[in-house]
Amino acid sequence: MLSLYVPGRSVVHRAPAGLKLGLLAALGVGLFLTERPAVVGGALVGALAVGLGAARLPWRALAVQVRPVWLWLALLFVFHLLATDLRTGTVAVLRLLALLVTAAVVTATTRVTALVAVVEWLASPLRVFGVRPARIGLVIAMTLRFIPLVAERAARIREAQAARGAYRLRWGMAVPLLVQVLRMAATVGEALDARGADDAPARRPRARPAVAS
Repeated sequence: MLSLYVPGRSVVHRAPAGLKLGLLAALGVGLFLTERPAVVGGALVGALAVGLGAARLPWRALAVQVRPVWLWLALLFVFHLLATDLRTGTVAVLRLLALLVTAAVVTATTRVTALVAVVEWLASPLRVFGVRPARIGLVIAMTLRFIPLVAERAARIREAQAARGAYRLRWGMAVPLLVQVLRMAATVGEALDARGADDAPARRPRARPAVAS
């Protein structure tokens, strides 16, 4: 799985990337401003309706992004049961689930190039401080690209260890995975240096004023 984007022709797919990111940000702010379980649960149901209904996404496209954090959400719920109360724990878990599902809908219906273009546009005012928006976009694009690659390498290491009978050594994959990630990062860094990715943009020479003869 090299990309989280799911091709489609729904109205959600055709919506501008900036609009979807703006709605995601507004939803995140709104969810943390309310403590009502009905409102937070309604946001989760709405996100599922948009993803599965309007965008016509397969349920696996959403489940694959929520699955890695289910244990953390369960621990968060247990913590609130012990430290606060049932209502607070329910709101906290539903709030994060709503954000995760909404973000999954955005990434599944928006190409990476469109997301990067929006980020570069948002960072364009920082040019006055010497910041290069293209470099920020490159970092984000590479981060999104490397996440599935690292997951793929981890799956290969897990399969190799299972073939050797090391079923219980789950933490034993940390060292070989770290070595492979560092090698991959070094290779990509050398490739970027060879292409001049860290070079400062050339400045245009200032036009000299014409001297009257």
